[in-house]
Order: sequence, then C-alpha cells, then structure tokens
Amino acid sequence: MESRYPPRRGRAAWGGRDMAGRGRGLGIAALVAGLLGVVLAGGAFLYGRDAYGTGTMPSQSMAPSYRKGDRIFWEPVDGSEVRRGDVVLFSLPERYKSDGVFVQRVIGVGGDRVACCTTVSSEERVTLNGRPIKEPYVYGGDADGVHRPYDVKVPRGRLFLMGDQRSNAMDSRFFAAEQGGTVPLDAVQGRVTDDRAGPALLGTALLVGGALVLTGVGLGIGFLVVRRRRAPAVPPAPWPVRPV
Repeated sequence: MESRYPPRRGRAAWGGRDMAGRGRGLGIAALVAGLLGVVLAGGAFLYGRDAYGTGTMPSQSMAPSYRKGDRIFWEPVDGSEVRRGDVVLFSLPERYKSDGVFVQRVIGVGGDRVACCTTVSSEERVTLNGRPIKEPYVYGGDADGVHRPYDVKVPRGRLFLMGDQRSNAMDSRFFAAEQGGTVPLDAVQGRVTDDRAGPALLGTALLVGGALVLTGVGLGIGFLVVRRRRAPAVPPAPWPVRPV
C-alpha cells in the first residue's frame, strides 16, 4: 500500500522559492527606481539647460545689487523682451574688444530720452523722458558717479545701459559717438533673475534623480547576487517508504 501522504518538502526547496521571489522583487524595484531616476534627472537637466544659465559676476560695476564673484542666474531672452530696470547680459566685441559677456541695467529703450542729471531735494537723479527717476539700486545713492553729462535719444531697436555703481562702470555714457552709447537688441543674451525657486527646484530634481539611479544600481547588484545563489539539493529521505 502506497503512502497517502505526499513527500515532505525540504527546507531548501522552500528557501529556493523564497529566494527566487526576493530576486524578482529586487529586479523589478531596480528597474523602476532606475527608470524614474533617469527620467527625472534627464528631464530636469534638459529643461534647465534651456530655461536658465548661471555664471559669476565679473566685476563690481553692478554693486550693491550684484558684487564681484556673486553667483547669478539668467534667463535666455531676446532683446525685444527686456524692459526698463531689467539687468541684462550682453556681448559687444566691437566696443569692448572682448568676446566676454557684460552685465548692466536697462535705463532706456527705443524712443526714450535719457539725460543726466537733475537735482531733486539735494539728490541728483537721471531723467527719463523729462522726469527724474528713482533708482534705489545705485551704489551709495549716487546716480551720476562721474559728473559726465549726457542727453541721449535712444534709437529704435537699441538700449541705453548703465551699471549700478556709476563711478565704476564702463557703460553707455562713455560711448556717445556710437549712437549715443546705446546697445543693439541683438547683443542681449539673457536677463538676470533673482528668482531662486526655479533653479533650486531643478537642482533638487537632479539630486533626487541621481539618488534614484544609484538606488536602482544597488538593487540591480542585489538582484544579480540573489540569482547566482543556488539552492542546496534536497537530501534523500532517511528511509524508503514501503507498502504496509
């Protein structure tokens, strides 16, 4: 008579099944974490590359707003998008004998008349279209800086630019022979932004994405280790089962 009871499974058999289950789980987790990391980090990098630029302020000409060595962020924009008061990056090799990028503030746009200076309550001010303007950003409250009078009608398609530290900025005031010192719109490469939320969010996305990729790699290594482990053979029964 044959035994009515199925042969008992050895612990090794159950252990092998558990190990295989853990291996599949590690493999799936590695794949998911890795893909999410690549998508997050890659998307943040591609978007950030087009949405923001970063650099270091090269001089003191924009102090106190931006001092030499300060980290600045800028948005790539066309010159036609900038407005009065914007701080822009521009390149003008024919004027400055350099291919470098310069940072200055937009004082006047095409059609404006910019002049220096008039006195308001014992304080000198630049005038824009005949009206004195408040410039809380200028260094030491000195809107003139070099006592160099000017009166410029800004041509269409050009900008009148100045540094915030008027006594230490080689700006539109010093190139009067070149269309009043104005700068063409197509020289503008970007607009400085003080909004740190966007760059910070992109930086966080890059870090999280990188961490997910590394986690996926670690889980993948664990998956390979588990797969290579072989379950020990099931030992034979200590005695044969015979009919009663």
